[in-house]
Amino acid sequence: MVRPQDERITDAVLDSARELLGEVGYRNLTVEALATRARTTKPAIRRRWPSLKHVIVDAMATDNSTMAEPDTGCTHCDLVILVEELRRSMDDVTLGKILPALVMDLADDADLKRRFLTTAWQPRRERTNRILERGIARGELRPDLDLELAQDLLAATVVYRFLFAHAPLGPDVSEQIVEYSLGGIAGDAEVRHDGTCRTAHGDVRKHATRPRP
Repeated sequence: MVRPQDERITDAVLDSARELLGEVGYRNLTVEALATRARTTKPAIRRRWPSLKHVIVDAMATDNSTMAEPDTGCTHCDLVILVEELRRSMDDVTLGKILPALVMDLADDADLKRRFLTTAWQPRRERTNRILERGIARGELRPDLDLELAQDLLAATVVYRFLFAHAPLGPDVSEQIVEYSLGGIAGDAEVRHDGTCRTAHGDVRKHATRPRP
């Protein structure tokens, strides 16, 4: 008969992982240090997780249970709140401080990548999906919106600037990201679904882009 696992040990290990990640960093965390901090044993940890990296991913996912879902009645406002939340999370030890190193490990481990996307990343996207769907229902967003692409547009700038630090990632960027995502950057050109655009001077230009559905 399989003995049920003690959830107190699981919680202690995850809490200790968050603490130690802030103290020693992703690459310097060890099972030995984790067991000592959580007041448990290395075998107890290994029975619960296939690797130390899986412990870290699960520690990252614990934030999702406490994240509120904004519902102000304004899609623009809700999206700014979410993007700003992601921007601020880049300073948190359980996401931003370990994300660069973790991304490299995700590329080499399909199971770890699947676990990260399912437990740590997908809940964030599901919240954004619900906000986008409410925006569609209210008529604030186009009815044929590609939800996956819209989410990537909103999050990509934050992650890209964080990873490469080529441009500022200050608090004003969240509003700018949403404004650009919702308003576009077409300028004076009238963009058409057939891949052409009509400029302010009446000229019609053909672009090598795939027509939208």
